[in-house]
Amino acid sequence: MTNWLMKEQGPDEACAPHAARFASVGRALPATHLTTAELMASTRHRTRVDLERLTGIHERRVSVGDEDSFTLAVGAARDCLSRWDGDPADIDLVLSCSITKYRDGLTQHLEPPMSVAVAAAVGATGATTLDISNACAGTLTGVFIANNWVRRGVARHVLVVSGEYISQLGKNAAGHVRTIASRELASLTLGDAGGAVLIERAEDGETGIAFAGFTTISEHSRLCLGYPARHDPGARMFTKSRALQAAAIADVPTVLREVLDATDLEIGDIDWVIPHQTSARAIRKGMASVGEVLGGLPREPAVVTVDRFGNTASTTHMVALVEELQAGRPQVGDRIALLALASGIELGVVLITLDERLAATFHPVASTTTTSPDGRNDDGDDD
Repeated sequence: MTNWLMKEQGPDEACAPHAARFASVGRALPATHLTTAELMASTRHRTRVDLERLTGIHERRVSVGDEDSFTLAVGAARDCLSRWDGDPADIDLVLSCSITKYRDGLTQHLEPPMSVAVAAAVGATGATTLDISNACAGTLTGVFIANNWVRRGVARHVLVVSGEYISQLGKNAAGHVRTIASRELASLTLGDAGGAVLIERAEDGETGIAFAGFTTISEHSRLCLGYPARHDPGARMFTKSRALQAAAIADVPTVLREVLDATDLEIGDIDWVIPHQTSARAIRKGMASVGEVLGGLPREPAVVTVDRFGNTASTTHMVALVEELQAGRPQVGDRIALLALASGIELGVVLITLDERLAATFHPVASTTTTSPDGRNDDGDDD
């Protein structure tokens, strides 16, 4: 068995006294919709690139100055906490995981850290705060850390949050992209969003987070790079998209095989895969490779939300998970694999089992008690 991953398992692993679970998830989306047709019409050069056909992205949400990294992170955290029955003052740790740290426009705020500002905004007055950065794998890296803290008993409640005001990369790229071979073409796929998840200690018998693991394949570290822009606001990003996709297709099945071996599962035992949302075509090709190498596929098609939200960087998994839970598609007991792919290259998997309490945060279980015409409950007792 190949061992690439730094990993955390549970709840059956004897070395950890506790298990962790997703208590609530949330997201925040800007109000403005920007279609791919509108974005491509804004390019300086006549590119002749049919970006919607190439990527499957019809539209994305973008800030028009009304949102930034901080407000999107806070919005997602508040959405998450609105479905949690706890007190924000009881949160032990706030982890901020965004790539962008914009506040008040395109000003990167590094001090005080974003986690401090988010904790104050949501009332997590007693929380330790920590900022981490791991490209588009940031939020799931935060989940990895939170899972470790909760399992070891260091923390009971951890808020993992990210806000990405990243569409400005697309605005800058629109002035430079000339052909389909442009290294800034991937910047045109980006959208803005916030994502958050509350990790807490699981009750006895709850599976929660069954596995979390990450690895870095550093030989591909220069396939996607971002730099401060010299003559444009914000930054610019340069990506060798085909090489990045080829590396991911080659390596993801190996990572998934290690997860399956560690958890004593087969690929068909996983119900849902939520991959990083780069493009619909890339997701389809990646899952086809998984099927060929592992001899099968998860029970449901891979979740695709990039068509309507674009690539929202470190927030993609929470944006997609909220979308699926709101729609009621995953059922209690389903295994959901969140698959990270980030420049680095960083690959990771967080495997959770959807429990009744998390499902009920979106679809509360209705009472089965009914009242008969004579004013008695169906259990025979008087009102």
